[in-house]
Amino acid sequence: MDNSLQSLDQVRASALDMAVRFGPKLLVAVIILGIGYMVGRWVGRFLEHLLVRLNLEAPVRSLLVRVARVLVLGLFAIMALQNLGIELLPLIAGLGVAGAGVALAMQGILGNVAAGLTIIFTRPFHVGDYISIVKEEGEILEISLFSTTLGHTDKSRVVIPNRKIVGEILHNCGQIRQLDIAVGVSYGTDVDVALSLVEEILHANPRVLREPAPVIGVARLAESSVTLRVSPWVNVSGYEAAVGELNKTILETFRARDIAIAFPQREVRMLGSSA
Repeated sequence: MDNSLQSLDQVRASALDMAVRFGPKLLVAVIILGIGYMVGRWVGRFLEHLLVRLNLEAPVRSLLVRVARVLVLGLFAIMALQNLGIELLPLIAGLGVAGAGVALAMQGILGNVAAGLTIIFTRPFHVGDYISIVKEEGEILEISLFSTTLGHTDKSRVVIPNRKIVGEILHNCGQIRQLDIAVGVSYGTDVDVALSLVEEILHANPRVLREPAPVIGVARLAESSVTLRVSPWVNVSGYEAAVGELNKTILETFRARDIAIAFPQREVRMLGSSA
């Protein structure tokens, strides 16, 4: 019984000694972490206002703000550990070795992150733009650190890793696209009348934009027809519908005005032979 009481007294004495020795340091470490949390929030708010001025997308702003807060809190955590007397050099060396191994195992992911940051800060395209790249095209639906998502008119989605985008030739149409409709009329057609009708059709269609002005003219002189070029501008969302509407209206209008839409034809002459 006396031995048990003696052991309990020793434990109490040791605990009291550790509290006296490390209690103030632990309190200071907690205070440092609290200050780091507050500074991280302030840095996050400041960075948020800065990124809003740079017109970055909301998901990207949120991610960068979180990263900044974590970095600030990590810096103050290191200060707190140093205050407790913990040796950081062996810990940092170990983390460095582990980090190198992780980096080798995650080359593809890290490559996507680096490419994502490049896209975020260089801004070659924005959400809502229509782009063509790496044999894919579509409307930008989402930009993240790891990938970029394109939307097609058939409601499907294409997810492209960011490392496949950076360094490639990019065709960015913005938020409008130009149609390229070719109409072949016979050589006997009054071209001025046909072009005037096309201009009226474009003006009546609500999907066709007034600015930029549509491009209308004679594209080429083919074997069996005069090819008219009809190239108005429309919003990305109305591209497919506008193609169908304009083709249908042009066909009906030309039929009503007796303008023949040419088709491939050949003239064959039979030469008689004398007996």
